[in-house]
Amino acid sequence: MDFQIRECKMEDASAVHNLNSAELGYEYAIDSTKAKLKCLLKSKKDQIFVATVDGVVVGYVHACDYDLIYAPHLKNIMGIAVLSEYKQQGIGKALLTEIEKWAKSTGAAGVRLASGETRKGAHEFYRRCGYHSVRSQLNFKKYF
Repeated sequence: MDFQIRECKMEDASAVHNLNSAELGYEYAIDSTKAKLKCLLKSKKDQIFVATVDGVVVGYVHACDYDLIYAPHLKNIMGIAVLSEYKQQGIGKALLTEIEKWAKSTGAAGVRLASGETRKGAHEFYRRCGYHSVRSQLNFKKYF
């Protein structure tokens, strides 16, 4: 399969919204997705790449700066998704490779990501791409 990897554009908002909903299970309003994407595309700390097949977005990856006072500068993958019918064709790996190249070009020491406990297939994919699990943890949130 022939696919391309390129930087995300505002015109990709609906496709990214669909990927978030269909593949990741995130229900977030399209207008909110557009507003958030507009800000992220302007940010120097964030990078978003999309994968296209025949000009149609079939996957994306979003990463940003991850800085702690007890670790070297890293990039944090905030989201990666590929449409189900395009999985296992090298697209996800190509998206990760592009983010890794971006991370290296900015002086990052590496890339990290968090993956939900139930996403066993994703965990195997990350391992095949050279990532390893460092620990298990709980994720807490508090909305205002």
